[in-house]
Amino acid sequence: MKYPLWLLLAACVSGANAAEPSAARREGIVVDLNAEASRLAPNDLARAQAYIELGDATPGPLAKKVNAAMQAALATTKPYTSVKVRSGNTSTYPVYSKNGRTIESWRMRSELLLESKDQAALSELLGKLQTQLAVGQLTLEPSEDTAREAENAAIGDAIAAFNARAKIVAASLGGNWRVLHMNVNNTSGMPPPRPLMRSKVAMAEAAMADMPVEAGESRVSVNISGQIEIDRK
Repeated sequence: MKYPLWLLLAACVSGANAAEPSAARREGIVVDLNAEASRLAPNDLARAQAYIELGDATPGPLAKKVNAAMQAALATTKPYTSVKVRSGNTSTYPVYSKNGRTIESWRMRSELLLESKDQAALSELLGKLQTQLAVGQLTLEPSEDTAREAENAAIGDAIAAFNARAKIVAASLGGNWRVLHMNVNNTSGMPPPRPLMRSKVAMAEAAMADMPVEAGESRVSVNISGQIEIDRK
């Protein structure tokens, strides 16, 4: 099938115009860049685990003893309204004799989980609870809002660092630059809690005394990765 000459010429011009943008894109230099920034966030949230573990010959009386101890501990927490308290894991398991076939006794463990931004109140409460329960672990970390605030500030710092690097690269290559795409990543996620473990001797000596808490800070980091395109002058 034959086409008019004017139609063939129009098709050639249209094809040439369509190819120009991609050719222009190929003339630019694409550079991968990374930048990182971090901010310190105060550990304003304290979490603690208090537990009791007892043994008895039969599970029924054992459960009564453990439940009574937990009820007494819960009563101790009631005046501390700034401390969130909830029940943790409770487990009962047999203790076998040396032959591994006969049950000699039973063990039961029950936990209370405590959380508060009022670290002074939590410290005082833990001191009182240590006359009834053992404190297994105390962790300190930024609360969600505090960590998010530090992360947002770090994002601004990281983007500024990314732009500064892009300007240096573009100036070295003698061209103008623009961002093709950018990824913002929280490299640390929620900062890992800082555990404050205590020995049984230390806990016994601290009974009825406030448990000392030094909050400190955690570092929240943000990474910016992306590509820029530099148009050579």
